[in-house]
Order: sequence, then C-alpha cells, then structure tokens
Amino acid sequence: MKRPLMFKGDLSTTAMGIMPHVDVDSALELAMTMDIPFWPQLPRLSYYEDMYVQALEKFPGAIIDAERSSVHIDTQSFFDELPQYFEHEDDFEYFALSRRFSSVYRAFLEKDLSLFRSVRGQTISPVSLTLKIVDENGRPIVYNDEIRAFAFAFIQKKVNIQYRELLKKNERSFVWVDDPGLEFIFNAMCGYDNIKAKKELTEFFDGIEGVRGLHLCGRPDWDFLLTLNIEILSFNAYAFGDTFVTYDTVKKFLEEGGIISWGIVPTYYEEFTGEDLRSLAKRLEDMWGVLQKKGLDMEVIVNNSLLAPATCNLMNVDKTATVEKSFRLLNELSYFLKERYLT
Repeated sequence: MKRPLMFKGDLSTTAMGIMPHVDVDSALELAMTMDIPFWPQLPRLSYYEDMYVQALEKFPGAIIDAERSSVHIDTQSFFDELPQYFEHEDDFEYFALSRRFSSVYRAFLEKDLSLFRSVRGQTISPVSLTLKIVDENGRPIVYNDEIRAFAFAFIQKKVNIQYRELLKKNERSFVWVDDPGLEFIFNAMCGYDNIKAKKELTEFFDGIEGVRGLHLCGRPDWDFLLTLNIEILSFNAYAFGDTFVTYDTVKKFLEEGGIISWGIVPTYYEEFTGEDLRSLAKRLEDMWGVLQKKGLDMEVIVNNSLLAPATCNLMNVDKTATVEKSFRLLNELSYFLKERYLT
C-alpha cells in the first residue's frame, strides 16, 4: 500500500546527490536552485564522500583506507565489533552522518528549508552496497547471509536517522536510496537473484519511515521496481524512457499516486550539446503521449511527475560546467512545461 504524499510532483525539479564539485559552497548553492533541494555528495573532494564509503560510517568491520582509495569488510572484525554496535543501537545521534563523511550535510541542515515543496536526502541501497563491497577475500558481502542481513538493517537505520533530521527542517522531507547496482541482479551470473532481492527490499522499505523512494540510472526489470512498496521512482528517462512507458505497470503506479522523477536532461557534454529546451520537452511529451494512449490522464501524469538530470556525472573534461548548465536547463524546462500544463 502506498503511503500518502504531502506534496504533488507538479513538474518540480530535483537532482541526484553525486556532484563533480570540490567547492562545498558552490555545490550547495547549485543544489538549492532545485524546487526540491538536496545535500550534495562530493567524492572528488574526499574519498569518504564516495556514496559506498559514506554509508559505511560506523559499520562493524569496515576497513576504510582513504590513501589507497579502498574499502572492505573484515569478517572477523565485523563479528568482534558487533557488541559495540549493539551498545549504541538505539542512539541515533551516534549513527548520524558526520562532517568527516559529508562536508555538505550539516551545512545543508543549517539552511532554512521550511518553505520548499520538499527536501530530499539519499543513501546507497543495501542491494548495491552488498554487491559492491567485498570481504577480506575479495568476495562481495552479499553472499554472506549474516553480513547482508545486517547491512539491510543498518542502511534502514541510516535512512530513518537522516529522515528524522530532515523532517525537523521540512515536514515534507523524504530520503531515497540510490541503487546503481540493482540491474545486476537480473544477470544470470549474479548469485543473488531478483526473487530474494525483492523479498528483502520489500522488508527493507516496510521499515522505512516516511515516503519511500528509489533512484537508479541503469536499466533493471521495470516491473520489479514498479511493484515494490515505494512511492517515488527516479530513473534515467533520457536513455530508457521510451521503453519504460510501454510497461503497463507505469500507468498503474501513477494512478495509485506514485511519483516518477523523469531524468530527462543529459549531463554528459556530448549529449547535452545536442539538446535544447524544445527537443527535451518533445522527448518527454512523446513518452507521456504513450501513457495517454493507454488511458492515463495528462493531469495525473503532471501531478505525479518530478523532473531531474538524467544522471550524475563526474567524467566531463569541463568538470562542473556542463553539470551546472544541465541544472539551469532543467529549471527552464520545468518552467516551460509548468506554463503549458499547470496554468
């Protein structure tokens, strides 16, 4: 069952957390230009701000070597440190994201966020975390049942702590999980299958406080995602939207009040320079047209849609320039479409 939302999408803008900036103030200033601002993650500034490393703060057995840019879970240390973890289990402040692991988060919380439509936080999904992070033998911890189960509970706690902190700043806050590795569970070579993942993710989201959201830039099984117990789905519509809208579950998800964040403005230089406001508007409206032909009213689409950049991007040779232009174009696109559909 979907949880009630305290805001409509109404073509409002937001963006993914990872940004290429090394200047905290510049990154935060850009994030605050969104209708739904967020706190940026800056892995170029510090290894600790890598989204996988960031999520492992206070994780038992986590061995973080910033000089070598490496992280793993030592199995024996994990079990040795569990008693200390359980001593602090109910101390949410102990597990809150520190300045060492985010140079921006505390500065974000110091802002007046009360008047925004919503504000958003993020952390890595337990699926992606356990697929990516390995033990001392180089084996992904997803294959250790005890550590994987702990990781799901640990990330759930991290999401809820962050949600409670954001809620003090804006009563319409939410936290979504980033799941870049989720598409790999549909690969026959992955020993962690989508059936087990669906069960464990469902239990994970059941324990999440507030509105539940998931973001990914890849291409998983869309029916898998759209039938999860989430209220917000963020995806790369620029790359996959044409296929996405052909699924009947998209119509059902929106009719039931779910919000889709359409990642429509590219952030890669080569893609970005080939697009403009009208080309992106047409691209998006063509996708919505498919849903209309399935019987979905445009008002429902608009009310339940957010707009976002297509992906995060750390790869451009111009560093932050194209990403910043993408954010500006996103706001222009939002204004253009709001004028067309909301006035």
